[in-house]
Amino acid sequence: MIDRAALGQAAEQLACTYLQHNGLTLLQRNYRCRRGELDLVMRQGDTTVFVEVRYRSPSAYGDGITSVDRHKQEKLLAAAQHYLQQHPDAARRPCRFDVVAVTPERGENRVEWITNAFET
Repeated sequence: MIDRAALGQAAEQLACTYLQHNGLTLLQRNYRCRRGELDLVMRQGDTTVFVEVRYRSPSAYGDGITSVDRHKQEKLLAAAQHYLQQHPDAARRPCRFDVVAVTPERGENRVEWITNAFET
């Protein structure tokens, strides 16, 4: 039996480590509000970065990047707006939405980072 929650947590940790190695700073993990959840809130330079992490096995149903459809984008935007209301210092900075897709491949996880993955 596959423990999806454990796979998701491991993917988030891998994504967080990957982004930190690429110069981002973690501000908050798993920010939850009634409007949704943000997997990672990070900062790159002066920009607040909202990161959606997707773990997907290779399949005919598409990859992690394409799974962030318009409905999911709207939920992320609503959660980000809530976060910014609660963190005025972040609200004064430029913001963007990134997606990190983690895909198992030949016994290892491939990480794909899409910056500014969608416009709001």
